[in-house]
Amino acid sequence: MENDQFTLDEANGLVPWLEETFQRLELGRQEYVSLQERLKNLLQESTGDAPSNDVEEITETKASVARLARQIEDGVEEILDRGIIVRTVDTGLVDFPSQREGREVYLCWIRGEERIDFWHETDHGFAHRQPL
Repeated sequence: MENDQFTLDEANGLVPWLEETFQRLELGRQEYVSLQERLKNLLQESTGDAPSNDVEEITETKASVARLARQIEDGVEEILDRGIIVRTVDTGLVDFPSQREGREVYLCWIRGEERIDFWHETDHGFAHRQPL
């Protein structure tokens, strides 16, 4: 991961990309949760002498769950590789390392916000956001 610091303009320039990335991740996450639930039910329903079509469905569902997990991890890695700190994937909460009055702070953005309007100290989180 790079140790970049972002200006407000640089961070705001990435907001549309982040919005799109988190939208894609959320769709994958929803499908992942759904398939996990399906897999759990299949495994509970199956017995030692399960019909081969059940075994096949379990195998396919496990493969889909693993594929989606990799896609989600890759998406998060793509964000991290730009030097952005991902706090939560489900809400799309991120921090951008930045400078304010000569000290390192985080510019804070959460999915759905049109631009970055908040910041907080590096030793505080979302609850301590302050307007820019």
